[in-house]
Amino acid sequence: MNKINRTPRIVALSLAMAVGAQAGLAQAGLVETEALVAPGSADADRAKVEAFIERANVAERLKAMGLEGLQARERVAALSQAEVHALAQRIDTLPAGGALSYQDMVLVLLVAILVAIAL
Repeated sequence: MNKINRTPRIVALSLAMAVGAQAGLAQAGLVETEALVAPGSADADRAKVEAFIERANVAERLKAMGLEGLQARERVAALSQAEVHALAQRIDTLPAGGALSYQDMVLVLLVAILVAIAL
């Protein structure tokens, strides 16, 4: 009788040890934003922002604000990956088909200029 009561305990103990041996240790730490952004997407985001500032209507607005095309490209090149990613996401949310309002254009340009100045 004593042997019958021990078998389930031995099986349960064996299963608990097997599961415990396979469980890995968890580690927590801070992760920088740049580490979360995939390298391929960072290049694509930078290309998207550069293509945006090269558009004729954007270049015209930048020039009206006193910013030449070369200066704008230099400022985009100086942005961090996180800043470029944020601008690229903002560009993605803008309406397509030329429905970009003056307010949206000014907002995107102001954010780009403020980020560039903050660096």
